[in-house]
Amino acid sequence: MESPQTWEILLVGALVVLLIFVFRPGLKAALEQSRHAPKDWAGLLFPLALVVAFVILLLVLA
Repeated sequence: MESPQTWEILLVGALVVLLIFVFRPGLKAALEQSRHAPKDWAGLLFPLALVVAFVILLLVLA
């Protein structure tokens, strides 16, 4: 496989910079909302525990 040429690297870099400018306001607002949102660790830990228990069950049955 050939290595990318200089113009291709510059094009990808320009697209990355463009994407950063396009998505920055939305990301900033989302981060601000997440700082003020109530913490819901049970909503994360319960499904995670179910997945871990299911994987352990699969390992025991195999």
